[in-house]
Amino acid sequence: MHTYSGRCPVCGQGMAVTRLHCRSCDTFLEGSFALSRFASLTQEQFSFLETFIRCQGKLSWVGEELKLSYPTVRNRLNDVIQALGFEIMDEPPADIRQRDVRNRQAILENLASGGMSTEEAIDLLQPE
Repeated sequence: MHTYSGRCPVCGQGMAVTRLHCRSCDTFLEGSFALSRFASLTQEQFSFLETFIRCQGKLSWVGEELKLSYPTVRNRLNDVIQALGFEIMDEPPADIRQRDVRNRQAILENLASGGMSTEEAIDLLQPE
């Protein structure tokens, strides 16, 4: 069986799925069907994603397997992330949370030492 990239083999544009077939009972469905985000990946991006999963998300392992530098692996991962429609984050969520914890702690310490009023501390601790 052939794999389907979600793109037209003639012009490269995205294609619509309009017919599905069950090989078991020979049933056909016709209509307009959505493809998963992964169908929009190029073959190179999909192969990279398979390697990334096989390497348990460890970029150093991906680099060793593909014989690529860490920055190149990172760039390819960013390319896949963007192709799937997600934004590239400057900081991972865990780093952001840790920074927020440190900021809150500093505000509370400043309040406890009399460096700011209760109202100022409340304003600073409110979510944006």
